[in-house]
Amino acid sequence: MNHLILLFSLFLAPAFADKESQKANQNFSSNNTSHKRLKRDWIWNQMHIKEEIDTPLPHHVGKITSSVSNNNAKYIIEGEYANTIFKVEETSGDVYAFERLDREKKAEYELTALIIDRRNNQSLEPPSKFIIKVYDINDNVPVFVQKVFNGSVPEMSPVGTSVTKVTAVDADDPTVTGHATVTYQVIKGDEYFTVDDSGVISTTRADLDRENQSTYEIIVKAKDAPGSSGDSSTATVIITLTDINDNFPVFKHPSFHFQVPENISVGGEVGRVKVEDVDEPQHRNTKYSFVRGDYRDTFEIVANPFTNEGIIRPKKPLDFEKVAEYRFDIEATDPTVDLRYFKSRGSRSISRVTIEVTDVDEPPVFTKLPYEFKVRENDPEIKTLGSVSAHDPDAAKRKIRFTRRRASPNGDYIRVSDTGIIQLPKPLDREFSSSYNITVAAQEILEDGRLSDRESHAQVHVIVTDENDNAPELVYPEEPRVCENAAPGKVIIRISATDRDEISPRGFFRYSLATEDSNFSLVENYDNTANITVKYGQFNRELAKIHYLPVIISDNGDPELSSTNTLVISVCKCNEKGNITFCEERAKQVGVSIQALVAIFICIFTIIIFFAVITLLILLRKRHKKDLSGLGRNVAEIHEQLVTYDEEGGGEMDTTSYDVSVLNSVRKNGTKPEAVPSPYAQVQKPPGNITTGAGEMEMMIEVKKDEADNDRDLLPYDTLHIYGYEGAESIAESLSSLESGSSDSDIDYDFLNDWGPRFKMLAELYGSEPNEDFVY
Repeated sequence: MNHLILLFSLFLAPAFADKESQKANQNFSSNNTSHKRLKRDWIWNQMHIKEEIDTPLPHHVGKITSSVSNNNAKYIIEGEYANTIFKVEETSGDVYAFERLDREKKAEYELTALIIDRRNNQSLEPPSKFIIKVYDINDNVPVFVQKVFNGSVPEMSPVGTSVTKVTAVDADDPTVTGHATVTYQVIKGDEYFTVDDSGVISTTRADLDRENQSTYEIIVKAKDAPGSSGDSSTATVIITLTDINDNFPVFKHPSFHFQVPENISVGGEVGRVKVEDVDEPQHRNTKYSFVRGDYRDTFEIVANPFTNEGIIRPKKPLDFEKVAEYRFDIEATDPTVDLRYFKSRGSRSISRVTIEVTDVDEPPVFTKLPYEFKVRENDPEIKTLGSVSAHDPDAAKRKIRFTRRRASPNGDYIRVSDTGIIQLPKPLDREFSSSYNITVAAQEILEDGRLSDRESHAQVHVIVTDENDNAPELVYPEEPRVCENAAPGKVIIRISATDRDEISPRGFFRYSLATEDSNFSLVENYDNTANITVKYGQFNRELAKIHYLPVIISDNGDPELSSTNTLVISVCKCNEKGNITFCEERAKQVGVSIQALVAIFICIFTIIIFFAVITLLILLRKRHKKDLSGLGRNVAEIHEQLVTYDEEGGGEMDTTSYDVSVLNSVRKNGTKPEAVPSPYAQVQKPPGNITTGAGEMEMMIEVKKDEADNDRDLLPYDTLHIYGYEGAESIAESLSSLESGSSDSDIDYDFLNDWGPRFKMLAELYGSEPNEDFVY
C-alpha cells in the first residue's frame, strides 16, 4: 500500500511542476519584468503508519522531497520527536520510525521539513510542517470505569425493572468499525439480573424478597469486536433490595401477663407487648386494638414509634377491691401494608393479655368533695357546722383521724375534731372575711395506734352570710364651701354613703338632717346620694365662718341601722359671679394611732433609762477617784514601784558571780536599823492563841477574802497584803522586800553601796530614811 501511495505521488509531482511553471510564465509575460526565479514546492506523500508493527525496526513512514534540483541539497526534520523517534535520510528524504508507535498514547506527530545546502547550510526552501498519523489496530480490551458498581431496586419489583448501569471504555479508535464497540454480559447472577449493550442492568424475576436475601453480587463482563472471542474485562456489581411494607407484625408470644399495683396513676405504664415485623423500621406502623374483653374503656394500647411495642396504659383508676384481674385479647396489624405483595402468613396476629392488680395500702377516700357550709355572721349559738367523712378503701377498714392542715385566712377561726366535726370556736365576722377555707387531712389509724404516713385531703369552704350589723357611713368629699351671699336653693355639695354590709335588697340609703334649725336643707336624689343646699341664704362670716351640719344616714336594713355624720362647711367671700375670693383654710385633724403612741412611749422610756445609767456611771467614777486621792500613794505610783524594780540579779543559776556567804555574814553582824513605819499596809497577825499550822493559814485567807468582799473601795492588789505573812510558827522570815523597811532587823545595809552599780537599786531601797518618799 505504501508503495502505491509513493508511486502515485511521484506520478503527480511532474504535473504539479508543469502547472506551476505555466503560472510563472504567465506572470513573467504579463508583467514584462526581467528574469525572475521560479517558485518551488515541497513534494511528499501523505504519511501514515500503523501502530504496534511487529516487523524489525526501523519502519518506513514516507518520503519528503522538493522540486529543487541541487546535488548538494540535504533533507532534515525538526520537531519534538525529530531525530529521536523519527529520522530522515538526508539525500533521499525517506522518513523512518525507530520506535514502535502506540496510537493510544499519541495518535499523530507534527514535524517540520527543511532542505539546505550542505556546503553552507543555507535554506534552499522555506520550512514546511507535516503530520504523521498513526493508524489504529484493535489492541486494547474494554476497561470498566470502576471495579465495583452499586445499585438498588425495591423488592418484589416486576421483571425488567432497571437496577443500575455499568460503563466500560475501549482505548482504541472509535472511528474504526469494531475497534471500540463494547458489549456486556452477566456471567454470575444471570438467573436474577441481565444487562443490555448499553450497560443497563435489570431484573429477570419478580419474586426477589428482601426478607430472604437482601443483597446480590453479580459479575459483568465487557468485550469488544462483537462476535469475536477477543480479550475482555469484568466488574462486580452489588445490588441491594430496598424494603417495601409487605409484612404484617406478629406477636412474639401468644400471651402476656402483667402485675400492676392498684394505685398506678392514670396514663402510667402497665406493660409492653412486643411484636416482630421483618420490614425495616420506616415500614413498621403497628396498630393495636381490643378484639375480646369488656375493659377497653379501662385500658388503652399505644404503639411506641421507635420500638413498635404496644404500651398498655390505664384510662381510669384501678381498684383491687372491685376488680383484681383483667383478661382480654388484643390484635396487632399494619394498615399500610401493600396488599399486592403481603405474605400468606395472614393479616392478623392476636395475643391474650392478663393484668393482675395487686393490693396496696391506699389513703382514705372522702365521701364528698368539696365540702361547703354556710353560717350567719356574729351568731354565738352556732358551734358546729357539720362534719367531713372518709373511709378506708382497703380490706382492713381502719378507723380514720382528721386533722386541719391549712387555713385561709390564717388563724384559729375554724377547727376540725379528730372525728371530722367542723367547729367554730367563736362567731365569724363577714366584714373581716366573707369566706373561710381550710384543708382537712384524713389518715388511717394503724393497729399500734400510730397514724399512717399516707393521707388524703379535702377542701372545706365556709361561706359567711351577712347580717346588718354596720351602720352606713358618710363618704367625705372635698371640703364643702359656700359663699356668704349664696342664694336660697344653691347646691353646696352632693353627699354619698357606704356600708360595710351587703346592700339592702329593699333599696337606697335614706338621708336626713339631725336638726332643722340651720341655714341648710337636704334634698334626696334617690340614687344613694343627696344634695346639701342653702335654705335661707345670706351667711354672716362675722358670726360664724364654719358651720357644723349633722347628717343622719339610714340603711333600710333589717334591723335598720343609722349613723350621724358631721359635715364641716366653710363660709367664704365670693365676688358677684359667685367665685370664691377668700376662704380660711380649715385646720386638718391629725390623729395618732394607739400603736404609734405605744412606740413613742417605748422610745422615750428607753432614752430616760439610758441617761440614768450614764449619770450613775459618772457619779461612781467621781466617788472612786475621791477615794483614791485619800491614799498616801496613788495607784499609778504603787504600780510604778512594782514595774520599775527590774534589777533581779543572776537568779538561782547565778552562784558564781557573788559570794552569798558575805551577805549572810553581814546580815548576822550588821547593826539593826531603827524601825520605820512601812509605806505599805501592815498585815495584822491573828491572836497568839490561834492554832498554828494549816488551820491558821486557812483563817488568814478567810480574813483576807472577807476584807476584799466587803470593802469595795479597796485596791485590787490583794497580793500586797499576803506577802508579809508566813505563818506564826514559820522558822524562815518573810522573803518579800515590801516590808523590809519596817522590819525589826538591825542590819545596816549601807555596805550595798560599795558593791557596785549592780546593787544600786537594792541599796536605795534598804538604805532610805523612814520618812523619805519612794521616787522612781
